[in-house]
Amino acid sequence: MRAVATQSGKIIITEIENTNPPAGHVRIRTEYSAISPGTEMTFIKRAAEQPVVLGYSAVGIIDQIGEDVTGLQEGQRVACYGAPYVRHAEWMNVPANLTAVVPEHVRPQDAAFAGLGAIAIHALRTADLRFGESAIVVGLGILGQIMAQIASAAAFRVAGMDLNAERVQLLKQHGMKHAYANEELLEEHLEKAVGGHGADCVLLCAAGPGEELINRSFKWIRDKGKIVIVGDLSTSFSRGLMFGKEAEVLISRAGGPGRYDASYERDNRDYPIGFVRWTEGRNIGEYIRLLAEERIQVDSLISHIFPLERAEEAYANYLKPGAVLGTLLKYVNGESEES
Repeated sequence: MRAVATQSGKIIITEIENTNPPAGHVRIRTEYSAISPGTEMTFIKRAAEQPVVLGYSAVGIIDQIGEDVTGLQEGQRVACYGAPYVRHAEWMNVPANLTAVVPEHVRPQDAAFAGLGAIAIHALRTADLRFGESAIVVGLGILGQIMAQIASAAAFRVAGMDLNAERVQLLKQHGMKHAYANEELLEEHLEKAVGGHGADCVLLCAAGPGEELINRSFKWIRDKGKIVIVGDLSTSFSRGLMFGKEAEVLISRAGGPGRYDASYERDNRDYPIGFVRWTEGRNIGEYIRLLAEERIQVDSLISHIFPLERAEEAYANYLKPGAVLGTLLKYVNGESEES
């Protein structure tokens, strides 16, 4: 079967083996896979000479179930998340723990972003916000847009900031009036957006050098507030500014507990809910629930859909200036198709 890989900084279509699912896994015929621009573009820049298959968020139809899998059936549509099991490929063998059933009325295109949804949900859990508290989301790409919508659905007070005015306007179209195209505007309206004491948390979905942005974020939070680093951001910052607020600086790692744990993922051993309430798998399920209940809306965030054969063009699109947000690769019956 065909898959999208990177080799020496380039995008290639490669052939990989299509195998039966091992115990605890299901084989999924991919319908759509979502590109994660932050993670994948960084990976491409660092790519070695050996080809590496890309991707970690997708949706498709179960066509074979491995031993010891319960609660899933052949023919069901599922969203899934987590490399190396989930990838830009025509078929995938995915641990059952990393899937969530997609109701019929939920668009598969929207469900394909389950990985980004789980990452956004876990970042908000890392912030440990409570009802009525406030969050500033910095970086309104596809991840930041989803995160802001989820925060708003949870009744948090939400403000957004991005230097791209089109992305700011898009967030406003989803009912969030406190979205700004630069730091000065955010600071001017900070009290109206989050209250007079400052935000409870700033979630940084940006990438690149982080010192200036993190230091400025200390000024936006309340005493003992939090900064959660979600994007690929360097972590140099002022100890004095952190000390002055007795602030917490936290890293949000991927989609939640279970990520990078081989026993949870590869071996499909779930954590007991009494000990770990929110795993990465349960976070995937919550993203799908939010879609199903129409508490978030992803359709307007999908700016491009490419067939598998045009994967190189899909990635090159992110190198152009503009408002590229969500990009999907499309597959039909194991064969890619022009959208």
